[in-house]
Amino acid sequence: MPTRRSFLVSMALGLGFAAAAPARAHHGWRWTSDGNFELTGVIREARLGNPHGILEVDAEDERWIVEVGQPWRNERAGLTDELLTAGQEIVVSGQRAAEETELRMKAERITIAGVLYDLYPNRD
Repeated sequence: MPTRRSFLVSMALGLGFAAAAPARAHHGWRWTSDGNFELTGVIREARLGNPHGILEVDAEDERWIVEVGQPWRNERAGLTDELLTAGQEIVVSGQRAAEETELRMKAERITIAGVLYDLYPNRD
C-alpha cells in the first residue's frame, strides 16, 4: 500500500509533467517572428487534419507552406475543407517563420472570396 509521502511525490511529478506539456509541444508559435505578415496566393495543395492543416501556396513565383488551424479551430471559424482546395485564391494574415529564408507561415486569419475566417480571434 502506498505511503502518503510516495503519493505526494507521485502527484508532484504528475503535475510537473502536465505543466511542462505545452512547452514540449511541437506545434506552437515559437518558430514564428513577431509582427504580422500577409500573403496573397493560390492554393496548390492542401493536407488537412490533425494536428493542423498544411497548405502549399503559390505566391509571386514562390511556394509557401502555410499552417492553418486544427480541424476544430477551422470549423469554429467557419472555414471548411471545401474552401481550402487547389486553385483557390487566398489572403493569409499571420506570422511568418523567424528564419526569413524559410517560406513558411502560421495563419491567424484567412480571407477567401472576400470572406474573413478568423482562426485565432484573440491574437492581434
